[in-house]
Amino acid sequence: MGKSGSHHEVVVIGAGVGGIYQIKRLVDLGIDATVLDAAPDLGGTWYWNRYPGARFDSESFTYGYSFSKELLAEWHWKERFSGQPENLRYLNHVADKFDLRRHMQFNCTVEAAHFDETANLWRLRIADGREITCRFVVMALGLLSTPTLPRYEGMDDFKGRSFHTFYWPHEPLDLTGKKVAVIGTGATGIQVIGEIGDKVGSLTVFQRRPNWSAPLNNGPISVEEMAAIRARYDEIFATCARTPGGFEHEPDRRGFYDVSREERLALWDKLYDEPGFGIWLANFREIFMDEKANAEMSEYIADRIRRRVKDPATAEKLIPRDHGFGVQRVPMETRYFEVYNQPNVRLVDISETPIVRVTETGLRTTEGDHEFDVIVYATGFDAITGAFDHMDIRGIGGQTLRDKWRDGPSTFLGMMINGFPNLVMPAGPQSGSASTNYPRGIETGVDWCTELLKHVRERGYVRADATPEAEKRWTEHVTKMYATMLMRKAKSWFTGYNSNVAGHEQGSIRYFVYNGGAPKYVNTIRHVAASGYEGIDFSAGARPPTAAVAGASMAAS
Repeated sequence: MGKSGSHHEVVVIGAGVGGIYQIKRLVDLGIDATVLDAAPDLGGTWYWNRYPGARFDSESFTYGYSFSKELLAEWHWKERFSGQPENLRYLNHVADKFDLRRHMQFNCTVEAAHFDETANLWRLRIADGREITCRFVVMALGLLSTPTLPRYEGMDDFKGRSFHTFYWPHEPLDLTGKKVAVIGTGATGIQVIGEIGDKVGSLTVFQRRPNWSAPLNNGPISVEEMAAIRARYDEIFATCARTPGGFEHEPDRRGFYDVSREERLALWDKLYDEPGFGIWLANFREIFMDEKANAEMSEYIADRIRRRVKDPATAEKLIPRDHGFGVQRVPMETRYFEVYNQPNVRLVDISETPIVRVTETGLRTTEGDHEFDVIVYATGFDAITGAFDHMDIRGIGGQTLRDKWRDGPSTFLGMMINGFPNLVMPAGPQSGSASTNYPRGIETGVDWCTELLKHVRERGYVRADATPEAEKRWTEHVTKMYATMLMRKAKSWFTGYNSNVAGHEQGSIRYFVYNGGAPKYVNTIRHVAASGYEGIDFSAGARPPTAAVAGASMAAS
């Protein structure tokens, strides 16, 4: 498969939030493990996404790791919703504090991962020509780590600067006086637009379809407030563990129709002005399942948008018509709607005047030519499965994961895949970790996968593979959970929609996330572990190969 490399018991692919915690758990157990990442350094999402306005939409103190009391005691989050530079500093601090960097390899793109059935090994081909073997692969791949560009003619012709937000230049980029185009008004576009609108010469926003959005209401965290947060960390994480989304925001348990409209409006006014996801997650549960309740909630948010945007025609273009509020992840914004009140900002609806092509000087729509100095593509990601699809992953019998998941993922608990033994995913498709406050779900997933690896080692097994029956049951369960949710009707990355990914523009829904909530998911996976890992086939055999044996078999292959 390639020139000889090295052998490890476990290889973790990805040095983001999940990979950092996973290598910490493995090192603590004395397991020979390494982390491989294509980036020049650790951080995952927070290494790459350096665009203006990039920040948490989770409260900072609910996002950090909970595994170390010492770490919790020493880190001071500066903002309620921390920005990218601080987030990357935090992850570097964690890696340095626990001496994890020496277990990581960077600029290390994994092109292929093939399971060797004879040796019960994974053989990984690295872009530099090396081959690395291991007993177990942990796919700590980011949910939104594979950016997608639109498919416009002439994209290479543009003479100015152009890039996807994921690849925002790492060196300072002065936009003062520049004519800037932003294509896309999803979560990333909303952050960028709100941040740069008052800093550029002119800003033209090209919107295909609007998204519901609500105020982030960010603010600083004082020394005194941080001390109070530290004192109640146990309470904070306990609350996160019992809420469906893994946040401090708990749903309103009253029935939507059991309270008066006046009471509903009072609640919404309160939540709209409070920080974070409360307007979404501390709301009535019916807004996610009941068409009438959701319509009333959506109209409330629409009215708030109309109050903030001075031009009525522009306001109406910013209000979604194809889905209701909250049926997909709600982007949080800062001054986003007010940007459109500025004389230097223009909104172009490309559903009315589509982009025809990119030119040397800018963009051409059916309306005419627009000249720009900078074009920013805020055009989203090949979400959830994209990072897997971009790797040649082959299991038993040479089956490719890309083919197995062609019409959508099928997994066991979102953490294992039948036919791909000794491969685990702490936050894979259909896991509870994919739809909750990410680090809270990550710690759950990493802990479960680590205990499974311990189980395999302690009993001398050489192979662990989810049974086809267990995978079928779980995938059917995940599918069934969509049936009651209005989410199933939305064009969202939760349902596999992306107009920039071939085959994902339309057609059948992809059941990407688990909708049962974090507590139910955690109970389920704990029950599986307590039952001796029912649903997983374990194979005993000869002692796993040493590094020398693995190297010999590589050379022979």
